[in-house]
Amino acid sequence: MEYTIIIEKDPESGWYVGKCIQVPAAMSQGETLDELMENMKDAISLVLDYYKEKARKSSRSGVFYRKLALV
Repeated sequence: MEYTIIIEKDPESGWYVGKCIQVPAAMSQGETLDELMENMKDAISLVLDYYKEKARKSSRSGVFYRKLALV
């Protein structure tokens, strides 16, 4: 799956800061664009894993999740 990252360059530090449109809680930074993109992969994975685990634990209480594909 592809994700769209909004990237800004911090004028003070010169670092790149990114936020994922599809996973708003996934944010990161990097000294270079390559470093930022690697860090964003980690951030997206961590956030998605967190929500999957939360949903798994909640499924016992009647809360669950399903996948939805937009075509």
